[in-house]
Amino acid sequence: MNSNLAADQAPPFDLGAIADRQQQIVTRSQLLAAGFDDMYLYRQTRRGRWLRVLPATYSLVTGVLTDEQRRISAALYTGAGAQLTGLAALAWYGFRYSPRSEQVQLIVPHQARRASAGFVVVSRALSLDPYARDAGLYRVCSPARAVVDATRGLRDLRTVRAILAESVQREYADLTRLDDEIVRARRSRTALVRQAFREVVAGTRSAPEAEFRECLGGSRILPEIRWNPPLWLPDGTRLPTPDGYLEEEAIALEVESQEYHFAPADWARTMDRHNELSRRGVLILHFTPAQIRREPARVRRMVEDAYRSRQGFGARCQVLTRAPSYTESDKKGPFLTPQQPGSRSIR
Repeated sequence: MNSNLAADQAPPFDLGAIADRQQQIVTRSQLLAAGFDDMYLYRQTRRGRWLRVLPATYSLVTGVLTDEQRRISAALYTGAGAQLTGLAALAWYGFRYSPRSEQVQLIVPHQARRASAGFVVVSRALSLDPYARDAGLYRVCSPARAVVDATRGLRDLRTVRAILAESVQREYADLTRLDDEIVRARRSRTALVRQAFREVVAGTRSAPEAEFRECLGGSRILPEIRWNPPLWLPDGTRLPTPDGYLEEEAIALEVESQEYHFAPADWARTMDRHNELSRRGVLILHFTPAQIRREPARVRRMVEDAYRSRQGFGARCQVLTRAPSYTESDKKGPFLTPQQPGSRSIR
């Protein structure tokens, strides 16, 4: 890439510093203020020395724009007050399971007069995100707002599940903030994100887990399955958390994805977790995402068969799904009633 600012021009202000700060993306008004006229801008783009990337927005270098240059271009085009959101914001945050898009979505105040153009998608919003973050040349919506805005434009439930689960698993957003954003969006293209959100509230923490839950949900035999439940021994010792758990039968359900087992250390940690549960009498059933997706009936039948063979076994294992609670006078006494966990009503 080569910068093509005319060496013999002496701009009235430091356009070079501005261009460096904006990664060689500048606006027409900045170029005019530097002393260039529209004819010069036209000649530079016609000769291929500059690129007109958006209306009244230019790149002073040739070649393919980087993601950051695209975001800067979009922000300069939309003007002050715009906020980056959707898939472009998720990419900025570093979401791993968010699909990549050539489009850059921004929300602007409802009264703003700026239309979508090129790779920029402009959405007018009655209210901007009060939790938006300052990225220097533009503002980025909070992860919760970006997740909901991104999923409203998707039509694949598996992808929506993956994005929502990742936002919670990697602590980008908590359930309360996601709930608030879904309520704010109302019923406008939110059916998939509402379904995925209910699954996360139920305890699933990945798209394969959500598919596993959906697979087993069709059983007429299985009781309620606890998803990602904390497990304890009666003495208060914390046990590893399985993906799913049948409490009365002491059956742990695990979704084994190769993604998490590439490194020997990851595989060793998984084996340690499973061995710890096994030595307490818990039966562990392993399934891959591919099995769940391609053979749901067979997977469901295997879990049902294990359920029939293990009924009542959980009482002998003494593995608890609630933390044991003791009174001061019974510290040395037997196990008392398990403590009931608190819960929040999710809209």
